[in-house]
Amino acid sequence: RKNTKRVPSFRKLLRTSKIKLDNKLKNKQYKQQSAAKKYRKEQKKLREAVRDAISRKPFPLEECKKKQVDKKWKEEEEEALPLDMMDEDDLKLMEDLAQNASFLTRDLSSNEPVHIKKRKYESVIDKYEKVPRRMQTEPQKELIHLLPIKDKGGIIPQTMEKPVLSVAQDEEEETEEMEEAEDFDEEPLPVLSPEEMAAQRRQKLHERKMHIADLASAILCEPDNNIKKLKELRAMLMEQDPNVAVIVRKLVMVSLMEIFKDIAPSYKIRPLTEAEKATKVKKETQKLREFEEGLVSQYKFYLENLEQTIKGTVNTFLYLYNVISLKAYKGLAEIAVKCLCELLVALPHFNFHNNIIVLIVPLMNDTSKMISELCFEAVKKLFKQDKLGYASLGVVKVISGLVRGRNYNVRPEVLKVFLHLRIKEVELQKDSEDIAPKKKFMTYKEKRKNLSRMQRKWKKAEEKLERELLEAEASESKEKKLKLHTETLNIVFVTYFRILKKAQKSPLLPSVLEGLAKFAHLINVEFFDDLLIVLHSLITSGGLSYRENLHCILSAFHILSGQGDVLNIDPMKFYTHLYKTLFSLHAGRTNDDIGIVLQCMDVMFAKRRKQVSQQRALAFLKRLSTLALHVLPNSSVGILATNRVLMQTFPKMDLLLDNESQGSGVYLPELEEPEHCNAQNTALWELHLLQRHYHPTVQKFATHLIAGAPTEGSGALSLDLSQRPSVELFEAYSMRGMTFNPPVASVTARKK
Repeated sequence: RKNTKRVPSFRKLLRTSKIKLDNKLKNKQYKQQSAAKKYRKEQKKLREAVRDAISRKPFPLEECKKKQVDKKWKEEEEEALPLDMMDEDDLKLMEDLAQNASFLTRDLSSNEPVHIKKRKYESVIDKYEKVPRRMQTEPQKELIHLLPIKDKGGIIPQTMEKPVLSVAQDEEEETEEMEEAEDFDEEPLPVLSPEEMAAQRRQKLHERKMHIADLASAILCEPDNNIKKLKELRAMLMEQDPNVAVIVRKLVMVSLMEIFKDIAPSYKIRPLTEAEKATKVKKETQKLREFEEGLVSQYKFYLENLEQTIKGTVNTFLYLYNVISLKAYKGLAEIAVKCLCELLVALPHFNFHNNIIVLIVPLMNDTSKMISELCFEAVKKLFKQDKLGYASLGVVKVISGLVRGRNYNVRPEVLKVFLHLRIKEVELQKDSEDIAPKKKFMTYKEKRKNLSRMQRKWKKAEEKLERELLEAEASESKEKKLKLHTETLNIVFVTYFRILKKAQKSPLLPSVLEGLAKFAHLINVEFFDDLLIVLHSLITSGGLSYRENLHCILSAFHILSGQGDVLNIDPMKFYTHLYKTLFSLHAGRTNDDIGIVLQCMDVMFAKRRKQVSQQRALAFLKRLSTLALHVLPNSSVGILATNRVLMQTFPKMDLLLDNESQGSGVYLPELEEPEHCNAQNTALWELHLLQRHYHPTVQKFATHLIAGAPTEGSGALSLDLSQRPSVELFEAYSMRGMTFNPPVASVTARKK
């Protein structure tokens, strides 16, 4: 019988292990043996049924020859039958029935007449049911047909009974045969020393590396002709040799990643329609189509392999059968994550980019710090290089769904990645004429004067084409960019507002406040009142840390310094809170928070100079000067740079450089209201102490402020210090790397 079972494909064979294939082969052999046994038993039953039917077949009675009938037997029969008690009609009927053979074989208990069997419509089932049953008390015997014997009477068939073994004996014999076959197939392996095993492993690894290099170089040299070799290279991802399996798979993963980065086109490949497939094209076009189709399919299979490696579905049996260790398995997954991160950044325009985003974003919340940092850096790079906004929008959508799906129980780094979005302006309503770059075209008079008739005709067609190109390049691209940025920011703000509303005690709140501080100027004016109320309630609740309070204040002033200028909102409560909490800063762990304070001071005073009173500016100048004595040098430089801006922005700030008091009252430094502390009646005596500071830059700033912060003359600062903002100076003179800026001169240099 022809085997119609379909042969498994090469791809299916790659996904099955050697152990699984052996088990499949054993199961197949067992099924074949069982089917053969079953067939033999059926044939045996059929032969026995035929023999039983032949033995039960009724034969007609032979006609009795009157010459051979014994008179004595007839007399005895007549004596046995009481014929004198029977009528003549009954006797005649019995004699007639005796001549019919069916009388002897008929079921006497039946009331049916004799001629009922002659009906044509009698069913086969009824005939079968009328055959008597007998229980099989003896084991079935199989007959072996021998050569027949011929004599004078004819051919006599010869048979012999075959001894039937029990089922247990059959199974024992089969297992013994299988064990003997296995013992025969398995040859004893030679015992190798550790040095020989290491040399053998190096040889195998070298062969695999050379094979990978040959395939990769062939693909890179002629991708169109060697696209089928991608499949051969991808097949090496299923390396089964436990000695080199992990290293070979890592090498193949990285090699395929680099190959796809090199040969992938700069456009997205779409599938062909049925009409396009049916049309005849040139050989070059057909070759390009085959290349693109093969590239997309192999890229898809490669991404599936990476996904399965990360999720542990392909290599589970390897780990279970001790082919690779758990540590090696984790290393393999890390390489797969690195490859996905590289493809996320390198091929944002190519196929299946959204699938990569769906894989990478949840891994930002992974328990492994290394994997989460890899994914965070990849998304950060993607945001920074994404100019149009398609990839950023896809990532933001997945992050928003992840945060909501996990019930806001994610790592803060997942939301901190929003801070790297390249969105500075969102212009919802703007005409395409204003967006498109304007180009001057020649007037009709200039054309008549300088060009001939034919030139004017060509010039007109050229200008029409240029106008169409300008509209296509400028208006469409910029409109799309603005729409994408607007949609992206809407999703970001929805995520922020949900956390502010439902998870105010979540560890995500600092990231939310930091994000609001950055994008607050892009929020719709309708939400300003509600948002300021929420921020103030968070500050007054007392459940936030000092850094979170600073982020609330910074967010509020970013809102008011942008579109919030048109609103009549007095942020005095935010000024007061910052003023009374400035002395919470010191040279310890809160020193890094001074960078946020400097940003707040820039937004609160430099950008809102018209809304700030002189009393408030004097109070902050005095308190910041006092704070400069308690912090590290980089913080002192930043604070003194902020004081310089205050003295140059607000008039009459030099009152604090005079010993004589101005007006009535005494300065009250413990008062929490900056408007009523009488700061005009004090002096900046802290600057004299800062003049003797060990840091030379702090000395320069203190001397500059004592001179009244002049822009010219001997007391002016150098351009390197005067033109840099306070936040930049704070970062430039930081001592995180345990280095001193400027570097300290050595003892020999001092002597010289």
